[in-house]
Amino acid sequence: MNLEFNPNEICACGKVHKTDVENCVIEEGAVNRIPEYAAKFNAKKAFIVADVNTFPLAGEKIENMLKENGIGSAHYIYQQKRLEPDEHAMGSLVMHFDAACDLIIGIGSGVINDICKVFAYQTKRPYIIVASAAYMDGYAARTSTMPVDRIKTTISAKSPDVIIGDLDILTGAPKHMAAAGLGDMLAKYISICEWRLSHLINGEYYCERVAEFTRQSRDACVQNAEGLMKQDKSSMKKLFEGLINCGKAIDYSGVSRPGGGDEHYFCQMLDMRGLEFGTPTASHGVQCALGTLYAIKCYQALKHITPDREKAIKYAESFDFEDWSRQLREFLGKGAEPMIALEAKEQKYSAEKHKIRLNVILENWDTILKIIDEELPSVDEFESILKVIGLPTSIEEIGVEKELLPMIIKSTKDIRDKYVLPRLLWDLGVLEEVCSSL
Repeated sequence: MNLEFNPNEICACGKVHKTDVENCVIEEGAVNRIPEYAAKFNAKKAFIVADVNTFPLAGEKIENMLKENGIGSAHYIYQQKRLEPDEHAMGSLVMHFDAACDLIIGIGSGVINDICKVFAYQTKRPYIIVASAAYMDGYAARTSTMPVDRIKTTISAKSPDVIIGDLDILTGAPKHMAAAGLGDMLAKYISICEWRLSHLINGEYYCERVAEFTRQSRDACVQNAEGLMKQDKSSMKKLFEGLINCGKAIDYSGVSRPGGGDEHYFCQMLDMRGLEFGTPTASHGVQCALGTLYAIKCYQALKHITPDREKAIKYAESFDFEDWSRQLREFLGKGAEPMIALEAKEQKYSAEKHKIRLNVILENWDTILKIIDEELPSVDEFESILKVIGLPTSIEEIGVEKELLPMIIKSTKDIRDKYVLPRLLWDLGVLEEVCSSL
């Protein structure tokens, strides 16, 4: 299959595949290219954004290089050791911004990048991100996920004009950060599987070329898992390329499907509870890897279920949305409100829509099982990957009570208008029994 994407050609899927990610430098000493790109933007003065952990990695060096090339600079360094990309962080950046700066340079990973992407979007400045770790797949995304009033919200942003992946910096980051980055890549097992399932069940748009591009990027990362733990530069390059490629895949398809599915919503449930109740959380990649593991377990459980039309219809008809809304509020606090409100627009629980989906599911059950077999590793295979990179294999290892697991998974079906694992389980009338079996 030809995986080259020509921005001037219409793909067999009906779309023209383009990406905003045009300049990505992944090499030793890549940070030395910054003056070259600053000159291309005709920058007169750069505004450097970092925190106390990331500024020492390259901040002073960048300022000196810019000065040598006749480009001024100013900087703002967040002093928090654990920075949240919330409205307070954004406000601090606005208050310290030097309006004479015509280029923004971020030094960091998820949090700094999320903040800077929104800031660059609002100020209409070109933006360069210097990655501090191969930590997550959001470097290239056009959106940022940030807590607003303690509720996780997706905010419009701009993709970086240049992504700098300096292998000297990336391999110098703590090993657990690369492990979390690989955890984010492992999520692509579920994302592609669910994309195909929704295409079959709901007629959702799907592109096999983009899916295969994502699979190959993921598999290259998995094959280099042991090298990552040895901080091998060629393995790190594969991981960082994979993380960037997933951002490109989202651009190519125009949908979020290549980047994540139910496993990302699993992560968001933990984050939302953490914001509301102060309960334990782990890094994004660790939580996504755990979400992927539990999703694989649920999908494997489907192999032992014989679909029953009468049982499924009875289950849907007995579903009490008001009672379910009460459970969501107890479980998530005020973060449940936008999830509950979504149903008024989506009507996923309507008996008529359910019967339409159920008919397709029953008619295509063998194909559904085939997709699951083709896309997902076994539980043992997946757990062996987690063990290689030292990631947990149960939520108890990150301090979350196992008794919460069924509710976490059931709640993920309401977070976005996307057909994911628990919706399929709900449609079949087996959501309770599968989740309880975990």
